[in-house]
Amino acid sequence: MFTGIIESPGKITHVEPQQSNLVFWIESPISHELKIDQSVSHDGVCLTVTEIAGNAHCVTAVQETLNKTSLRGWKTGVLVNLERCMAANGRFDGHIVQGHVDQVSIVKSVSNENGSWLFDFEYDAALGNVTVEKGSISVNGVSLTCFNSGDGIFSVAIIPYTFEHTNFNRLKPGDSVNLEFDIIGKYVKRLLKK
Repeated sequence: MFTGIIESPGKITHVEPQQSNLVFWIESPISHELKIDQSVSHDGVCLTVTEIAGNAHCVTAVQETLNKTSLRGWKTGVLVNLERCMAANGRFDGHIVQGHVDQVSIVKSVSNENGSWLFDFEYDAALGNVTVEKGSISVNGVSLTCFNSGDGIFSVAIIPYTFEHTNFNRLKPGDSVNLEFDIIGKYVKRLLKK
């Protein structure tokens, strides 16, 4: 389980196809602290560390993950948001993030708000996912609060610290991001359908 509080960006240094999978090498300030078999969130996607070499670690994404996330578009040089899973005695600073991406969204617009940034997102509402005003959402693994919540649209405000320490500073209109909708909201929606 994660909380959506990003520890560090990581840079993709190598991408290698392996049958239907993609293997990624990622260089980061925390890679040398990781352990083999450890779960790490990469842009909101929970992936298992398979190798470590110096300041880089390796993960593999299977076809199902590639089909449902933005990982299929990752190339050398891309920056991704990294978060290790929450320790049992850790503080719960964000919200419950499982690392299970629900769908990909598109950045609709980005505007500088004189000290913060406003990001508008658009997603396919036909898949049944919903946001609520002032509810939680994970965008590329970052725990954020929704507003302007509507059918297939929502906005988030990004403070300077988050903008500088995540890959939000590289996002532009038309880019794809990974969305994980609030787990509590997903359960409530399922129960109401019954």
